[in-house]
Amino acid sequence: MITTTDALAAACDHLSKFDAVTVDTEFLRETTFWPKLCLIQMASPEQAFVVDALAPDISLSPFFDLMRNQAVMKVFHAARQDIEIVWHLGGFVPHPVFDTQVAAMVCGFGDSISYDQLVARISGAHIDKTHRFTDWSRRPLSQHQLDYAIADVTHLRDVYRFLKANLEEQDRADWVLEEMKVLTSEATYRSEPDDAWQRLKMRVKKPRELVVLKELAAWREREAQGRDVPRSRVIKDETLFEIATQAPTDPGKLAELRTIPKGFERSRAGEEIVAAVRRALETPKDAWPRVPKGRQSPEGTGAAVDLMKVLLKLVSENEGVAAKIIATVDDLEDIASNDSADVAALKGWRRELFGELALKVKRGEIALTFDGKKVVAVPGPGLADKDGQSKQAAE
Repeated sequence: MITTTDALAAACDHLSKFDAVTVDTEFLRETTFWPKLCLIQMASPEQAFVVDALAPDISLSPFFDLMRNQAVMKVFHAARQDIEIVWHLGGFVPHPVFDTQVAAMVCGFGDSISYDQLVARISGAHIDKTHRFTDWSRRPLSQHQLDYAIADVTHLRDVYRFLKANLEEQDRADWVLEEMKVLTSEATYRSEPDDAWQRLKMRVKKPRELVVLKELAAWREREAQGRDVPRSRVIKDETLFEIATQAPTDPGKLAELRTIPKGFERSRAGEEIVAAVRRALETPKDAWPRVPKGRQSPEGTGAAVDLMKVLLKLVSENEGVAAKIIATVDDLEDIASNDSADVAALKGWRRELFGELALKVKRGEIALTFDGKKVVAVPGPGLADKDGQSKQAAE
């Protein structure tokens, strides 16, 4: 258990000598906007370390230096929240990164497999998940808690070696590297207040309501970040939508709303909300955001989407790649509407694996049929040629 900066520096110096290290974190987030880092676990092929991130006077600078080290591959499982912690505390995104959950999807372990399931399938080891929801901020930690924490990086070494070899054997290492570009993009972790409204499940129907909602969501985002509390602790989504719909421009009108607690209109937050509504309504109408419309696929594309869903399942099973990472339902709907749709499924390895076949199914050049108990793809009649004869799909 590392509790001093010097010990952490020595551990990170050891880890920096290896091509790859496994990393995990334990944190709390129930009562804060930003994750509260409690533990950092790291392992080389030779040693493993647990760092008490809450130890008095400890500096995490050596850890951040290791995360910046381009010569060391940082191996995580389901890395997004771990990387977000580094982004928030260190101000950068670690690189290079290998996410074993993503790699497992490429290697045929299904959609978003959990760490303990992946370990069990690859190494046969069973991880005790009793302490999964423990309070990692309490000290001292028990030996059982420490054993659980360290297991998250020691078994990960075997998982990484297996998946890395599997990817190289199937010539799919570049597929995972492509996915890591999104995971290691700073844009993935930025939380811009002016964009906060886009995360809301849209319930407004008019531009006037949306311009108010946008201003309110930005205010709440700044307030939550500044106070380091969850967004719902500032104001709930339901209340945001009611205020956006009613657009109260004075405290009296705000007090009349059903979701506003008694006396709230006289608080600092109440005053700021009214001010936000006024700012929104003062925005020139030509600058008001447009209300997003629901996806409306052209008539007749529903059957094509249904066929492509079956094809996606077929390709996923035959190629041993999780359907989730090949294409989304939105991708399929876009392809059904447009052969040149700007979607991931029609780019790179996904196009080779699935996209071209999806276009052929759409054009009738490939048919789906049953062979025993399995669905298979066979050449279809295609479109009639100039002589009225049917064309067969090219292999």
